[in-house]
Amino acid sequence: MSLRSFHIVFITVCTLLCAFLVVWAFVLSPEPSAIATTSGILGIAGLLLIPVYAVMFLKKATKLHL
Repeated sequence: MSLRSFHIVFITVCTLLCAFLVVWAFVLSPEPSAIATTSGILGIAGLLLIPVYAVMFLKKATKLHL
């Protein structure tokens, strides 16, 4: 597995973990708390920012022929 492929898989796994964090914090959390809400907000930030990073990485990797 090349470094580029590994990076793409790692980005995908991180995005899925952020999605799980959001679902846990806002749907599956046993009781609402500040920690759960903060985790959910950070998960949403990850869901928004990690795909942006992935697009930037893919453009740069294509440009560098990785």
